[in-house]
Amino acid sequence: MASLREAVMLIRSSGLGQTLRVLSFTLHRERLERKYRRTFSNQETAWQTPGGLQSTEATLNGARFRFERAELVVDFLATDLARLSWEPGTPPVPYALAKTDWAGVQTSLEKAPEGNRLASQALQILVKPDGGVQFATPAGNILRQELPPRLRGAPEMPTWQLEALLEPREHLYGLGEQAGPFNLRGAIRRMWNTDPGGSYGPQANPLYMPVPVYMGLHPGGSYLIFHENSFPATFDFRESCQVTFEGGALRTYFIPGPPERALQRYTQLTGRPELPPLWSLGYHQSRWGYLNEADILEVVAGFTQHDLPLSAIHLDIDYMRGFRVFTVDPQRFPDLKSLAKRLQDQDIRLVTIIDPGVKQDRNYEFYKDGNQQGRFCMLPNGRPAVGVVWPGKSVFPDFTDAKTRAWWGEGYRQLLEAGVAGIWHDMNEPTSFAAWGGNTLPSATRHKLEGHGGDHRQAHNLYGLMMNRAGHEALHQLRPERRPWIISRAGWASQQRYAWNWTGDCESTWGSLRMSIASILGQGLSGLPYTGPDIGGFSGSPSAELYLRWFQLATFLPFFRTHSALTTARREPWVYGEPYTDIIRQFLRLRYRLLPYLYTLAWQTSQTGFPLVRPLFWTDANDQALWDIDDAFLLGEALLIAPVLEESQEQRSLQLPGGNWYNLWDDQVLTGSKSVELPTNLETIPVLVRAGSLLPLAEKNISTQSAGTRMELHLYPPEEGHIPAPQLLYSDAGDGYGESRLERFQVRGSQGEIEVTWQGEGEFPFPYDEIEVHLHGYRARRAWIDERPAEMNENRLQTGIFQHIRFEA
Repeated sequence: MASLREAVMLIRSSGLGQTLRVLSFTLHRERLERKYRRTFSNQETAWQTPGGLQSTEATLNGARFRFERAELVVDFLATDLARLSWEPGTPPVPYALAKTDWAGVQTSLEKAPEGNRLASQALQILVKPDGGVQFATPAGNILRQELPPRLRGAPEMPTWQLEALLEPREHLYGLGEQAGPFNLRGAIRRMWNTDPGGSYGPQANPLYMPVPVYMGLHPGGSYLIFHENSFPATFDFRESCQVTFEGGALRTYFIPGPPERALQRYTQLTGRPELPPLWSLGYHQSRWGYLNEADILEVVAGFTQHDLPLSAIHLDIDYMRGFRVFTVDPQRFPDLKSLAKRLQDQDIRLVTIIDPGVKQDRNYEFYKDGNQQGRFCMLPNGRPAVGVVWPGKSVFPDFTDAKTRAWWGEGYRQLLEAGVAGIWHDMNEPTSFAAWGGNTLPSATRHKLEGHGGDHRQAHNLYGLMMNRAGHEALHQLRPERRPWIISRAGWASQQRYAWNWTGDCESTWGSLRMSIASILGQGLSGLPYTGPDIGGFSGSPSAELYLRWFQLATFLPFFRTHSALTTARREPWVYGEPYTDIIRQFLRLRYRLLPYLYTLAWQTSQTGFPLVRPLFWTDANDQALWDIDDAFLLGEALLIAPVLEESQEQRSLQLPGGNWYNLWDDQVLTGSKSVELPTNLETIPVLVRAGSLLPLAEKNISTQSAGTRMELHLYPPEEGHIPAPQLLYSDAGDGYGESRLERFQVRGSQGEIEVTWQGEGEFPFPYDEIEVHLHGYRARRAWIDERPAEMNENRLQTGIFQHIRFEA
């Protein structure tokens, strides 16, 4: 069905000729697969275990274990980060690694009754005589038990299979982008970046960006696993945790929990995202079908007419000349620079799509230049690997070559000089349209892989990641005074260093709305903090209620964009009329008022790797009642979002984490560690604020940090005797690499008094000239600012910069 939908879109947009090209490519690829199938197949040989242990040797930071048919090297990179490398097999090109210069770790190696125990201060690894491996805490609590791995095939290209036992209550989360429940226990998931064909729904597998990273959580503890292997793989989480890689060495990184600490260590290994420009956290509008400049200006005028804020508008493939990458159609967009300037004057950024497929056209300079320089992927016969995408027959840059990445990067120059603010990478799984057998290049396609050489099986999952790296490096080089911003459909482990992503071409259904939450939570625990769905779904025409509920959810997600397919009804935020337009307006305004909070979360993510959107068990992984919840989430530490996910729903149940929570809309106090029923209506969704929070809201809609505005600090009293962690507020110019400042607020409450202390640091001027403190769930009788009496007005306090405020009930 996916191929049929793709074919319908293809014929409508490109005609019958394109469809015939797709059929021709599919037959050609099938011939190549038959020709090289024997080279790739390991199915004819029997599985073997490593055999008996032959020798053990201590190394500087670990140990080497030699078995009859395999070798295991264990290296401690940190006390709580171990790398286990099983050989033989092609070692990975370290594309995913941001940090490789780890300091030495003192370890001990000793004989034990069950085998050899290798230990650091934070982790014990027991290697058994048959190759089984057990991971445990220093106290001896078992975190994970692996059976001896199995391998088959030729030593230079084996297939590896690793099986780990699962605890009865063990939950598994992650694997990048997935369509299904948050807890992956019981699922089978494929690691092969895939365009599902223009539309997908719950349980689709695989998707655009699965990554081999997951967390295990059980009553005995938790851990994070990263398999540094980009070959096709299958993760079978039904009876046990069985992982099969179809090539390469078996290299695994093991990090013990708790979840937040494990993720912090993992993102130290693979990199953390750069702080994005502030405008990227605003609202984005897009559609496949904005055909020309007049369409764009009409849409922008609609936002002004309906008093709806807008931060970015995206141009899909129609802005290009015949879908040729790095070109602009002179009839449809005669002056892109003038358009970008006109939008910028309204504080709206222009984002343009870029696909990797380069049209095979002798009169196309970019193709000719790349062809002459040998920048495209080749087949074993020395000819270019030719696929079919929107421009027709196309070739594909080999982004696993540094010279190709630099060459490709020059292509962005014209767009950036025209004033384009952000880049949208699409079709970079990579996709080549096919009638059957999957939408990608032949397996025999060759890639340079930084001089190591390899075929498409090894490079396919890396393709989007390396395209994003090329784009990110180009934006840094060509526009060094501004922060790069790229949104990408595909990637791999460490994607967070280079680009955001979105959840692709999901269906316009209530099931897909619910699925979005689980997908975003799982990506966050895979190190991918910036994502979001197309509001309303990509491939259909949602009802007014479904679009509204999707919009309300997306208000609290990192990437906040409406986008839809060419074949769908128009979906600007005002098309459904009242009361929907007014409700959407209120949520849009709330999003922009939340920007100080969101921007601070983004800064924290750049420092820690923590996702903005977090599971409810984030702060208490021991609360098993929270482990299965995938219909609600935390936004940072302060907010809990419980979206409405069913048609005509008037109330919904929610398992609350511990502590007290305030209803954002009416200040009702709810006690946690139990299930509650939350009423709702069309105008709202349940949003709760954690007791002890000091929630910063901008007085008016802002998309840049500018002076002359008022900051509201909304204070929700802490529980008696509880001292919340200091709460942060980060500020800078909203883009670039200039000065910044960080505010630390400490809230304390006892015996009817509430105190707030404030310490600020940094050279950037505090961007708000007025501060208004709003008290919630607490009626203040008197207040003091820096020990001076202050006047309260309707439970609000006007102030400037202060060091200490005290309220008395």
